[in-house]
Amino acid sequence: MNTDYLKKYSKKIEHDAIQQVRFERQQWLQRKSNHNYEKALHAIPSFQTSHLALEDIISIGNPEELSSEQQKTLQQVLETYIPWRKGPFNVFGVSIDSEWQSHMKWDRVLPVLDSLEGKKVADIGCNNGYYMFRMAAHNPELVIGCDPTARYYYSFHFLQRFAQLPCLHFELLGIEHIHHYPSFFDTVFCMGILYHHTDPISMLRKIYTSMKPKGQLIVESLGIPGEESMALFPKKRYAKVPGTWFVPTESCLINWIRRAGFRQVSSFFGKELTTDEQRSTTWAPYESLKDFLDPNDSSLTVEGYPAPWRFYIQARKP
Repeated sequence: MNTDYLKKYSKKIEHDAIQQVRFERQQWLQRKSNHNYEKALHAIPSFQTSHLALEDIISIGNPEELSSEQQKTLQQVLETYIPWRKGPFNVFGVSIDSEWQSHMKWDRVLPVLDSLEGKKVADIGCNNGYYMFRMAAHNPELVIGCDPTARYYYSFHFLQRFAQLPCLHFELLGIEHIHHYPSFFDTVFCMGILYHHTDPISMLRKIYTSMKPKGQLIVESLGIPGEESMALFPKKRYAKVPGTWFVPTESCLINWIRRAGFRQVSSFFGKELTTDEQRSTTWAPYESLKDFLDPNDSSLTVEGYPAPWRFYIQARKP
């Protein structure tokens, strides 16, 4: 769990503030509920695999690199980190069919994405690091993935024990901490995050603070159809998802980003979410999109709200 980058960039970031949050979050990892994750992390000795393919299916390791006993252990480890929300992965021959077909999202972003060569990049809400691995294929100087979820922290670090990509770093930070990297990032990805916060404008302003001038922001968000600039505020849940606060139309999302200070704001994809992209699998064996929709009318959620769309926006800090 390499922490050297904090020392390297300590003059450019709020080192002490990040370390304080880090210390607090490390206490979370000591909770009894995380002991199995920690044990699984070290179940197979770390080594740098001879096989690494950072493509649609992130492929780490060849089966023959592990003993038969380690292969059995591997299966148990990977099952410990269920559900696998982002992916797909292939880990030493074990195929992980994740809930989200995340390569579909990456393929939409790639045509508008600035070169990441030699850049500093943030992936806010990085989950298990799928997009971080995709970013690593573009030779960035540094990718910092932020997510305050222990299971994702451990699953990423298990994969990284064998991928050993020096540019990738996972922090147990949330979007609310991103301003501790003032004028630091060339590119920021904020995908699937804003609607989980009570004040999306404030979060966007924190992102703005973290970015270099002319830096590129990629936002992907849950949304609802409609021409007017408005956001749905669900009574309790939206599509059974707790902690969903504001679900914007595309024009509303664009206005949020503009009012946070960004310029050259434009949409590059907007479409109704389908089960081709999000569905239940053996590696995510829980309710998924089809269970969130009205069984008699797929244009509505089970609560009677408009069914979810996904909107993709790019913008720049002037």
